[in-house]
Amino acid sequence: MAKKTVASLQKGEGRTYSKVIKMVKSPKTGAYIFKEEMVPNDAVKEALK
Repeated sequence: MAKKTVASLQKGEGRTYSKVIKMVKSPKTGAYIFKEEMVPNDAVKEALK
C-alpha cells in the first residue's frame, strides 16, 4: 500500500518563499513581458522595486 503524507508531520514555518511576477516592457518590441522569480519572503519588497 502507498503511504500518505500527513500535513501535521511537516516541520518549520511553512512557506518561506514567494513567487514574484513583474510586468516589464520590452525595449525591442514594446510588448509587455512577465518575469517570474522565487524570492524569500523577507526580500519581496526589494524584488518589486
